Amino acid sequence: MDKTTILGLRLAAQGLSCPARNRSEYLSLVRRLQPFTPVAYTMPGNPPRLVHRTSFDDAALADKLRQQRQLVKGRFWGGNIGYVLAEDLQLYATAFQKPLTRMTPVQERVRQALRYTDELGTRQLGEETGLKNKLLTPALHRLQQACLVFEDQEDSSWARPWSLMERSWPAIDLHKMAAEDAIAQVLCRFLEGYVCATFEQLKNWTRLPGRTLLQALAGAEQDGLLVSENLPGAPQTWMRPEDRQPKSYPPEAGVFMLHRSDPLVLAEQCALKKQYAGHEVLQYLLVDGEFHGAVCGHWRIGPHDVDDVIVDLPAPQCDARKKAILTAVAQYYHPPEHHILRYTGENI
Repeated sequence: MDKTTILGLRLAAQGLSCPARNRSEYLSLVRRLQPFTPVAYTMPGNPPRLVHRTSFDDAALADKLRQQRQLVKGRFWGGNIGYVLAEDLQLYATAFQKPLTRMTPVQERVRQALRYTDELGTRQLGEETGLKNKLLTPALHRLQQACLVFEDQEDSSWARPWSLMERSWPAIDLHKMAAEDAIAQVLCRFLEGYVCATFEQLKNWTRLPGRTLLQALAGAEQDGLLVSENLPGAPQTWMRPEDRQPKSYPPEAGVFMLHRSDPLVLAEQCALKKQYAGHEVLQYLLVDGEFHGAVCGHWRIGPHDVDDVIVDLPAPQCDARKKAILTAVAQYYHPPEHHILRYTGENI
């Protein structure tokens, strides 16, 4: 499979070149891209977003699905917040859970408090256990990683009730499937939306230990769920068998500004951090399907400026794509709250 075909297929599978137009298409996209997150640098509790991937306000739909408990919150990717469809919670919890071999006294106290009541907010848990936030919050997060407690984020309010996982989701059995098999299925879902990925990209996205990931990949290959390609001069890649010989699918020319928790950014995060080391990156620039720039500046809750738009393209292309790139950036960063001060180091 050639590079242009991969990029074209990826943009389509990600919903960037073919945005979801309705609820049904949105749910199909979520199944490919979950877990997904609120936009980076927004208020805690904001609904998760599929930025640039829908032709309607997906925040409103995500909020509605949260209220109906069809879209639920958990800790995946090594303990980071993400949302998955309720019907897939068992799969993703099994794949990403970080079991506790032994609970600390603080964790046990929190669990005991939840055992004798239906739901408690964080403040109520503090009153019930006598624990201060600096002890209570880490304990809750670790129990959440272990899938022992559930945080019910129905809306953007700070009132988030906690309960035991077994009480909120009694039908979920985290021992029904081996973790390795669950990881293999999650990788297949990810590759449905990413088309093909290297080991580094898979490790970036899953944040799983390398050995665990290799075992899951080997099992997925043995079961025929995934195939690997060894191209001369290129890293080994994995993809689904049905994606191995697609028709030519060139990417559409376009610029997308993607936040730091975007699914595509997460898969490239190590390379991106290395490439833009020393810069305060607000968002990244996807140009014709590849990352070729960063939007830099110091983030604040209030108004803040874009100090520079870095573009990693040959000088003639930087000039030719300037208008399209600045238009993409200005859709989010615009006066009076924000001003774009520089483009490739030169004052605007």
